Amino acid sequence: MLNAPRIESRTNMKECKVEQNKANCNCTYEPCARKGICCECIRYHRQSGELPACYFPKDVERTYDRSIERFIQSYKGKKF
Repeated sequence: MLNAPRIESRTNMKECKVEQNKANCNCTYEPCARKGICCECIRYHRQSGELPACYFPKDVERTYDRSIERFIQSYKGKKF
């Protein structure tokens, strides 16, 4: 498992645009406390060996299978 760098404080980061991020977030898991805070979402999913919802097509995201294997399966053979 990859270890994400720990960010102890957001004071050194550029201001997070939480509301703008929420408007573009395709995560359907409603009780998610990280919605709109992308850096925390990515860190959470990396620690679980997963990718966040925004990496998946809508139909796959709704399954809550955020595994890297499912990501590869979702896009294998597709042209962009």
